[in-house]
Amino acid sequence: MTDITMIEAAAARLEGHVRRTPLLSSPFLDRLAGRRVLVKPECLQHTGSFKARGGWAAISALDAAARRAGVIAYSSGNHAQGVARAAAALGAPAVIVMPSDAPRLKIENTRALGAEVVLYDRARDSREEIGDQLAADRGLTLIKPYDEPEVIAGQGTCGLEIAEQAAAAGVTEADVLVCCGGGGLTAGIALALEARAPGLRARPCEPEGFDDTARSLAAGRVLGNDRLTGSICDAIMTPEPGQLTFPILRKLCGPGIVASDEDCLRAMAQAFLRLKIVLEPGGAVALAAALFQPDAVAGDTVIVVATGGNTDAATYTAALERFGAG
Repeated sequence: MTDITMIEAAAARLEGHVRRTPLLSSPFLDRLAGRRVLVKPECLQHTGSFKARGGWAAISALDAAARRAGVIAYSSGNHAQGVARAAAALGAPAVIVMPSDAPRLKIENTRALGAEVVLYDRARDSREEIGDQLAADRGLTLIKPYDEPEVIAGQGTCGLEIAEQAAAAGVTEADVLVCCGGGGLTAGIALALEARAPGLRARPCEPEGFDDTARSLAAGRVLGNDRLTGSICDAIMTPEPGQLTFPILRKLCGPGIVASDEDCLRAMAQAFLRLKIVLEPGGAVALAAALFQPDAVAGDTVIVVATGGNTDAATYTAALERFGAG
């Protein structure tokens, strides 16, 4: 089980291999949200998302024999790129199982990082079954996207940074809004905050129609989504919360928040206009919640983790054309 000791050990292994992303602010966003908004842009991370943290943490924890044999992961794109980058740097062959409807940019980038990409139909095929079979056939180590202790520990390094940066900014109490799929980042951040900044509370944020974590937290048990496609937030469309992550979320997190696809596009435009950063829809859910659902957040400051920026040109253009006038 992941704990603060594992997160700190992961932080030591990640030193010099991932970026320490800043906390950004804008008076325009503060006015829109009705409170101080601090944004941690993990879109500026290597490979364009926080997943670079978990990928490096997991592969760097393997012994030499396991690295030589290779790794496998399943992902719609951000975990894929994080694992592919770490694997290439650490000398491990990588196979990535990706949905065929993933943004073309993410598929191409994963291949460009040196990984073998295996595509599947998100609506008909099980990525877990495909991944398990390939791992067994080739002797590969499976690096799960969120239900993996070392991955959670790597994502938790983002929480360590938030704790330090919030303290430096004079923030001791705040909701920390996190874009949430399977819950690896949210769980890792929640564990780090529990140990280093107990006045900060993690809040999972999800796209409308794919709010399995919010509903599960409200029910006190794991609930799944009725469908696997139908949102522009491809990065965080998961069937249900993870078996390892959900107990952490249930213990440490506040209620989930749900944002519409339209509000995610609006948040992408605001991120460009006010912070000059590029977000993908799934990476903008937490910002959408902070800006357009102010009543769901407590306190005079909110911290937002902008988790990824790997959007395709068509989606980004649509966001700016519809909502980029300010």
